[in-house]
Amino acid sequence: MSKRLEDLIKANREEFDDLEPRAGLWDKIAQQLPEEQPEPQKKREAKTFSLGFVLRVAASVVVVMGISFVIFLKSIEHKTVNLAAINPEYAKQQVQYASLVESKRTELKKIAETDPQLYKEFSGEIAQMDSTYKKLNAELATSPNQELVLREMIRTLQVQLDVLNRQLNVIEQYNEVKSDQKNENKSI
Repeated sequence: MSKRLEDLIKANREEFDDLEPRAGLWDKIAQQLPEEQPEPQKKREAKTFSLGFVLRVAASVVVVMGISFVIFLKSIEHKTVNLAAINPEYAKQQVQYASLVESKRTELKKIAETDPQLYKEFSGEIAQMDSTYKKLNAELATSPNQELVLREMIRTLQVQLDVLNRQLNVIEQYNEVKSDQKNENKSI
């Protein structure tokens, strides 16, 4: 059907073209349309934040960072290193020396009852060595060369044991001299 309509329009084209709208028709149509006013360019307003909002965001960030830091510290604190996995022989030595050091410390603590000043002096030296051992133990978890740190820990325990043995020997000699003096005083 569209073909027939096209043919009809082509055949009667002159008759369709003779009818044209009057000249004022377009002006009348334009008056009836709502007038379009050009919209003024909207200026983009700068976004501002209130001080309260900024402080709340800052406080939230600080709290989140604080919690994260505490969790991080707890995770480092709970990391225990399996010494046997690093070197089984060194692990055995570390346990052996640590138990010997502890037993010698117990002996040294007995002296605190009889001579507290001497004990205080001796325990100060041991406390310094013990702090070195604790630093090495803390470093062990994060060290790239754990075997070297473990050897240093064992060496520190050996030095502690040696110092404790010397201290106990000094105390024995001191007690012998003291008892000899008492015996001499009694014999006089």
